[in-house]
This record gives sequence, C-alpha cells and structure tokens, in this order.
Amino acid sequence: MKKMRYSMFFFILRHASQWGILFLLLVLAGCAGPPERQPLPPEYTLKAGVPGIPEARFWGDEWPTFAAERFEEFTVADFQREYDGIYGKPHNYLAISGGGANGAFGAGLLVGWTESGERPEFTMVTGVSTGALIAPFAFLGPDYDGEMKTMYTTISTKDIARKRKLLAVLSNDSMADTAPLKALIAKVIDAEMIDAIAREHKKGRRLFIGTVNLDAGRSVIWNISAIAVSDYPQKITLIQDLLRASAAIPVAFPPVFITVEAEGKQYDEMHVDGGTGSQVFVYPAAVDWQVITRKLKVKGKPQVYVVRNSFLDADYNGVKRSVFPIASRTIDSLIRTQGVGDLYQIYTLCQRDGNDFNLAYIPSDFTDEPTEGFDPVYMKKLFDRGYQMSLEGYPWEKAPPGFILATE
Repeated sequence: MKKMRYSMFFFILRHASQWGILFLLLVLAGCAGPPERQPLPPEYTLKAGVPGIPEARFWGDEWPTFAAERFEEFTVADFQREYDGIYGKPHNYLAISGGGANGAFGAGLLVGWTESGERPEFTMVTGVSTGALIAPFAFLGPDYDGEMKTMYTTISTKDIARKRKLLAVLSNDSMADTAPLKALIAKVIDAEMIDAIAREHKKGRRLFIGTVNLDAGRSVIWNISAIAVSDYPQKITLIQDLLRASAAIPVAFPPVFITVEAEGKQYDEMHVDGGTGSQVFVYPAAVDWQVITRKLKVKGKPQVYVVRNSFLDADYNGVKRSVFPIASRTIDSLIRTQGVGDLYQIYTLCQRDGNDFNLAYIPSDFTDEPTEGFDPVYMKKLFDRGYQMSLEGYPWEKAPPGFILATE
C-alpha cells in the first residue's frame, strides 16, 4: 500500500493541475507582484540583528561568538548563577523534526511519555517546521500536553492555509494563504506562554527553533527563550512570526519577513521553512559541546532524543509520467534522504561529544493515508500510535537507519 508522506506542499501540487496554466500566464503576462521589500544589503549580513537581543539568533553552521566568549570567560560562580537550574545536573536534549501533519506522531509520543512516568525535563529543546510548533509545548512540560494534543488531533487543512485562486497567485508569493495558521499560532502561543518560557530561560534551559534566511541561503537558529526573556517590545509578535516562518514551506506557503536593524536602519529578511536547511538539529557541528558539558559540570552522559516525524524507509511507488507527480516524488525523496543525513550528523556529533543517541520515527507498519494536507482523522490515528508506543516504553533506536553498531 502506498504511504502518503507529503506535506501541504505536495497536497497542493498533486491536486492543482491548473498550475501549468498559471506558469504560462506568469511568462506571458506582466502582472503586478507582491509589495516591494527592503532587503538587507549584503554587506550587513553579519551585522544585522534584533535590536536589544544580541543572543536572539546565530547561524546554523557556526558557534556564535557571544557563546564562545561566555564559556571562555565565565567563572565557576558565573556558571552557577546563570545556569542554576541545569548546573551540575543530568542533561536531556530533545530535537523535533519537520513533517507537516506527521507532527501528530511526535505530539502523541510526548503525551504517552508523560503518562508512562518516564519523561524527563528537557534541558534544551529544538524544533524545525512542525517540530518548531511542538517545541514550546515540549519545552514547558506535561502541563501543556492537553493543548498540544488538541492542536494535533482536531485541526484540519482549513485551520492551516487557504489555497489561493489562480489569478490571486499571480500577485502573491505563494500558492496558499496562511492567515489561518497565523491566527492559530497567535491563539496558542500567547503572552502567558511566552512568560513561562522566559522563566525557564532564567534557570538556564533553552528553546531553539530553525528557519532558513533565503536571502543569505543559510540556516538560522533562533533562541526563542532569550527573546522571551528580553524587553523587546514586539517579542510576542516576533516569536509568533518565527514559528510561522519555520513552517513556511517555500512556494506553498508565503515567506515571513523578519525586521532587523543594521547601522541604525531597519531592513527585512526573508525567512522560510527550517527544513529547507535541515530536517532536524541539536546544535551546530562547529560547537565544542564537551566544553559546555565540562563547564556546566553535567552529571553522566547527556541524553539526546531525536523525534523524526516521518517514515525513514524508502517505498516503491510507480510514478505517473507527468511533470507534477515527478516533481513531488522527487522532493519527497530529497526530504527523506536529507532527513536521514541529518540523523547521521547528529549521531556523529553524539559520538564525538560523548552524548547518548536516541531516535524515534514513524514505524513502517503504520499504513493509514490522509485525505487532505492536514487530515484530523489521520492525525488522530498517528497521535494515538505515537502515544501507545511511548506509553509502553518506546524502543529508542541507538543509531540511524542502516548503521550497524559494533558488537562486543
């Protein structure tokens, strides 16, 4: 049986044969495009930031200067004061991947983990795309399980996006309008929740999500908890925009423009789905994590839990000889293999830095298929599957798929 693994983008693509006509119209017609923007000049790429929050973000392939300096210059007393909630304690890190509606699996796994009585408090939580939407709930713990379950078992496609009419696409930057998603995020990620995230940041815990700066063509890691604890006047809107940006599938969903400042002037950056850069991450490979665990006097091996909201096995599916089926199948394959590559990178970092690797993903014997991009019936079944597996004691994989562990 064919497994339908696609995101909203694939659903739109596979159910919109009129786009061929649209592309022809785009070539032939001189239509008005979206409003003009004020892109950041290239020379300011490394200087721009969110005013007043120097630790708001960093590149996904670098160890940020401010963090390196802190871990070099801080005294033991500094670390005990700034990271009192995680200093000298065991560390647990949770990384949640993208996957669209398949995020229901990760949500169910977390709720089942709570019910099992074995779920730890996570020192750090990271998320990409749908994983970014789950991440704040996972970060704040079991008290938010109910809201997370509601979001991943009751919403449908209309709660996420509205497909634009053919002519409307000509003057826009995407096939769909995500005003419903914007409203949903504003409803659940409110001021009270952001205050709660700020309190956890003060203890030393961290919440990160990933986007891709499409202007620069690089992944960006946003320190959501640092933004939450800041005095930035628009921090609530900024956090909500960043969560939407992390899930902004290019072409299908509109990009999100983030206002930054450089040399006293404001510009905008175009940010899209973090999965464009990586499907899941824990920390950049450039970071010497052993320095961090040594300075924080971490007890035992840090536990890295990776939740991949996807199937990892390849499946055979005869592809129709037509542009859109070929395109969607190709992207599907690229996302799957990219995701596997990300798992290998995380595993390698765990081996290098002395962390313990644990992986969960959607089992291949889950064969239900969605009828729309975000099908509540499908999502409820997937949530229940993740919940039950976790409640019974999830069989965490100790290596990525295809990796043979050495035997003694």
